[in-house]
Amino acid sequence: MSFDDEWASAKTVAVRVNNAGGDGGSKPKPGSADYVVEDDELGDIGHDAFGLFNGLESGGKHAAAASETAGSSLTGDGFVTGAALTEVKRTWETQVKTLLQACAHISNHLDHTKKSRAKDDDWIQAQLRIIGPVAPGQDGAVTASQIDKYFR
Repeated sequence: MSFDDEWASAKTVAVRVNNAGGDGGSKPKPGSADYVVEDDELGDIGHDAFGLFNGLESGGKHAAAASETAGSSLTGDGFVTGAALTEVKRTWETQVKTLLQACAHISNHLDHTKKSRAKDDDWIQAQLRIIGPVAPGQDGAVTASQIDKYFR
């Protein structure tokens, strides 16, 4: 595949991603190439991940003791299914731990992203000022979303 073909394919995928919005603020405005995620959306996703973490931490382990007892008892009575049940329990515990780690990572990453983005926006806004007359009540700061028009 040539570079031009790969580039065209990458652009097609990018257009698809940019146009794949959820409900509300995530979908880009027509003619915009930016994917916009509002702070409250990040917060909602992080909150859901944190809630899943808390529910799964206890809920994912509620059958551990009973499964261990049943597996040991069946093995002791000479049933092969006892070893299989014990192995299923171990696999389940591994999967729950992995999902817990993923939920914690998502929640923590979104918290960091939200704080970092807000700090970046504050810095950019403080650095940029509108040149020329400023409307009464305005401090002359340029928002990050207004910057885009200067590059067209």
